[in-house]
Amino acid sequence: MGKRKELGVDSMGIQKTMRFTDYLGDGLGQLPLNIMACMIGQLTYFYTEKVGLAAGSVATMLLLAKIADAFSDLVMGKVMDATKSKYGKCRPWFLWMAIPSAIAILLIFTVPKSLPSGAQFAYLLVTNILLSAVVYTAVMIPYAAIMNMRSASSEERGKMGTVRAAFGYGAGMFITILLVPITNMLGGDQAAWIKMGVVFAVISAVSLYVVFKVSKETVSGDKSKEEKKDSGEEEDVPFAEGLKILFQNKYWVLMLFANLCMNVSYGLNGSSGTYYAKYILGNDNLVGLMGLVGLIPTFLGFFLTVPITKKFGMTKTCMGCSIIGAIACAVRVFMPYSFIACLIGGGICSFANIPMMCLFGAMVNNCVEYNEWKFGKRILGMTNSASSFGNKIGSGIGGSLIGWLLALGGYQAAQAVQPASVNTAIFAFSIYVPLALFIIIFILLRMNDLEVKYPQILAELQERRAKKA
Repeated sequence: MGKRKELGVDSMGIQKTMRFTDYLGDGLGQLPLNIMACMIGQLTYFYTEKVGLAAGSVATMLLLAKIADAFSDLVMGKVMDATKSKYGKCRPWFLWMAIPSAIAILLIFTVPKSLPSGAQFAYLLVTNILLSAVVYTAVMIPYAAIMNMRSASSEERGKMGTVRAAFGYGAGMFITILLVPITNMLGGDQAAWIKMGVVFAVISAVSLYVVFKVSKETVSGDKSKEEKKDSGEEEDVPFAEGLKILFQNKYWVLMLFANLCMNVSYGLNGSSGTYYAKYILGNDNLVGLMGLVGLIPTFLGFFLTVPITKKFGMTKTCMGCSIIGAIACAVRVFMPYSFIACLIGGGICSFANIPMMCLFGAMVNNCVEYNEWKFGKRILGMTNSASSFGNKIGSGIGGSLIGWLLALGGYQAAQAVQPASVNTAIFAFSIYVPLALFIIIFILLRMNDLEVKYPQILAELQERRAKKA
């Protein structure tokens, strides 16, 4: 308790629980998650260019896997809420999934070329479901939920989100910038991708073990059994009742759709750059340069997110960034073949996305307290898992849109020269759709005023608990 007193309270008067090393240890968990997510984002390119499969079929397969992934989130939320371990509800999952994550990552790249096409697609579907619907979900849901259990401070949750995003973006940028050039240096074939898979598998397993060792469930651990019961944390809320509560929580619904839009954009961004560099700019190795230049606004975004959020709050910060991103996309509409416009516009969009990546998780977790205040149920796991359901559907749609639009444009991987309609498809998933998504996100955030009400909600919850004690 002495250490906690030294930390003091945040700007809303809420006790702080996080130190610098706590932020670093917590942020490390984003590495395996983003390795898995960004690998999935590159699979359309890998399957079409390195394995030789049809783009439309690959897109459909990836979406089927993502749908299974999304529904697995709902199940995992209940599983996590029911978890009873000496390590807590969330922590043990990091340990349990360390080795499975490494195995699943390796299986993704080891597609047997000798199999008939039907058997190959079955292999892709099964291995993608294993990676995303089983392993990724079993890590991501506890990792999202432990933010709520480590701190009640909205300010600290925002900082946790920023550090997590920094770690995750670092992993994502490495894959986006260097995966294609490095695999090309290693031979550019499937074997080169398998070698990189080994590296990613080791990083994932080690990171998850470290996160397990350093994580804490501080807020939950500070409550007595009576307080947990009063707050609804230990109460077994039926699945249907939990969903009903969530969809009656207007703030959770707004964040559900905002997250969906952001993840459609994220799914597009994860796979579109290579196609843009190869077919619009004429050299797929340019994706590395584009990524390197994009590091500047990315680092700037991470550097500025905390001070801007402290001044304007999470919601207004994200609203402003959605406007900036929309303007950058609108400019690119008129200069689609310009490499400079691609670099600058893409960099601005990267800057605009950073605060949303950092803060949306914290904004979703604030809905847990609103559930408790409004309905008397915290439903921590379901709040994060059901929201993640929308995230998964969004990223699945984003990744699959690329394959579908390429197929509609007449894309053929074996052709050195693609028809002009393929350029239109690339412009659509690189510029037009992201523009629309930024606008939708702004509209959704404008309707969200939970952050303004949050201090009062938390104060009333503490008062209720004090009366029941």
